Amino acid sequence: MKGLLVYCRPGFESEAGQELMDVAAALGGYGYFEPRQHQGWLLFHLSGGLTPQQLLEQQSIAELVFVRDWLIWSGTVALPAEDRVGALIKALRELEESVPRCGRVEVRLPENSTDRDLGNFTRQWVAPLSKGLRGAGLLAEARSSSVDTDRLELLVPDFDQCLIGYSLQQNRARYPMGIPRLRLPADAPSRSAAKLEEAWKVLLPAGRELDYLGGGKTAVDLGAAPGGWTWQLVRQGMQVAAVDNGPMNQALMDSGQVQHVKADGYQWRPRRAVDWMVCDIVDKPRRTAAMVADWMADRLCRYSIFNLKLPMKTRYQEWLVCQALIEQRLTEAGLRFRLTAKQLYHDREEITCFIERTDG
Repeated sequence: MKGLLVYCRPGFESEAGQELMDVAAALGGYGYFEPRQHQGWLLFHLSGGLTPQQLLEQQSIAELVFVRDWLIWSGTVALPAEDRVGALIKALRELEESVPRCGRVEVRLPENSTDRDLGNFTRQWVAPLSKGLRGAGLLAEARSSSVDTDRLELLVPDFDQCLIGYSLQQNRARYPMGIPRLRLPADAPSRSAAKLEEAWKVLLPAGRELDYLGGGKTAVDLGAAPGGWTWQLVRQGMQVAAVDNGPMNQALMDSGQVQHVKADGYQWRPRRAVDWMVCDIVDKPRRTAAMVADWMADRLCRYSIFNLKLPMKTRYQEWLVCQALIEQRLTEAGLRFRLTAKQLYHDREEITCFIERTDG
């Protein structure tokens, strides 16, 4: 076992590596990573007696921020043009003791790959590759009980090589490479609407979306204009206070579910508590973190999703400061809560956070 193959947002390889270094240290091991700037993936090597399996058994990917998805990396193999399937079969036979017999194979490209020929090749390669691997006994039969357990995954950065790994069913991203494919309807007021939809899909407990979003809940959208996040809340049947000095989308106002409050989102507070408070204001991350912590500590909302725009040179460190600020404030208020965060596909320099009060 070599280590981990980690997917992240292109340009955030160092942040993902730093995050895993802290995880490894907390588990009594050591780790280092190979910097691959703007590739959207990195290799993370482990030492100090900590194995990739042990790390994945003790650390949930749902608790990581900059790591979108991960695999146990087993090696890299050259792909000769005359027989790429044969080369892969040979490599997997040599790795047979360290790679489990998976039920399916997935072939991935780096997120920012622009090589159309490579994309066409990988799509066409999956079928003959699967057939060859199954014929060689390196994939489980389609109807066996192991089909939906571990998954063989290949990352193909170019025509000449691929990285071999496998993902564990119980500890991988819900979506391949951590990227849900969303289609934004034409009537959405802004593209930012995709951020909130992705946040719900990634950060809410799987299969419980109706518990959090259904039932005619109330919500506040801070920094709402022109209304991308408000639009998503309205689609869930919520009554929304949209707080922003700027103009709101008229179709949203015509829905009868939106009250436009012209005020500073950082200063305004509701007279009565609401179910949801969401915020996509671009400002200093510590200011946003403190504001959200005050809302939760004062029990003005039960759930909150908000973005933190991180400074380029200290992005990981700034997240740790904001995390500590929120946790300290809520602990001092005597709250029980759950705080998670993730750099989503539709994020740029920011991360998206979710807080849930669990004290009733």
